[in-house]
Amino acid sequence: MWIYILRRVLYNLPVFLGIILFLMAALRVKDPIPGMLGKFPEPEDYARMEKALGLDQPFLVQYASFLADIVTLDFDQESYDKPGLQAGEIVKDAIPPTMAITVPALMLSTLISVCVALISAFYRGRLPDRLLVFLAVIGMSVSFVVYIIIGQYFGAYRLNELLGPGNGLFAIEGFDTSEPGWWVHYCLLPVLISVIVSMGYDTRFYRAVMVEESGKDYIVTAQAKGASKKKIMFVHMLKNAMIPIITRVMITLPFLITGSFLLEMYFNIPGMGNNLIRAINANDFPVIQAFGAIFAAFFIVTNILTDVAYALVDPRVRLS
Repeated sequence: MWIYILRRVLYNLPVFLGIILFLMAALRVKDPIPGMLGKFPEPEDYARMEKALGLDQPFLVQYASFLADIVTLDFDQESYDKPGLQAGEIVKDAIPPTMAITVPALMLSTLISVCVALISAFYRGRLPDRLLVFLAVIGMSVSFVVYIIIGQYFGAYRLNELLGPGNGLFAIEGFDTSEPGWWVHYCLLPVLISVIVSMGYDTRFYRAVMVEESGKDYIVTAQAKGASKKKIMFVHMLKNAMIPIITRVMITLPFLITGSFLLEMYFNIPGMGNNLIRAINANDFPVIQAFGAIFAAFFIVTNILTDVAYALVDPRVRLS
């Protein structure tokens, strides 16, 4: 297995280097210095700022320097938008708030969606199945922003009004981990919104998987042996449906980070999405490059772990 993982890493290394090269080249299409010094800076000021930012060096030198930072995991270049802070410090501080939202959201949405899909497949063609499918389609049809606005209005404003001043359960701004019960106060509402949004898509996908599995030969064999429908559905079928479930979860993992952009912006959470949007607006090259490298590496690692997970849950899969 370790040889397979090493080989996959080596195969994906040129892809990763290409992503970083393209990202750095695309960023340098727009010069960040006029945004700092004004539209028409003096040549002396421009040259001084260019040297201070390291943009006076040839592009390949900048590229090699950033690759060295990636190897050492030391993004020590100073942020353009937040003087005095290194890009690595911004990234380090942004990861915990994002993980506080995305990890619970993924776990809850997957668990609930699989259970709902099993129930829907168990009552296939009957009223519970039709009702659950209808709700899933409705959930898919509503925009993410609409869920956020409704959640903020009813979950924060209206609920906090009912509880009274100083007793608000959910907050839509600020993020202080030193407070008792900070996760419930700042993260629970965004997590619930994320779970509701993803359940529509996940439930329909997992239901389709369960329905497809229900027509396979091993199900017919289990029925012929007299196994109960509940045992077939919740033991045999669930075990054999793990491959598409793992695929869905692994595919969703990278998009959880990008999907948290809206939540972090609307709830003012200082996570990776919020900081990346701010860096893009400010042409903050060091921070954008650091986040881009992390996202690219995360995508590649996720793809490799998907194949490894296949082999762990299904003995028919061999890594070679």
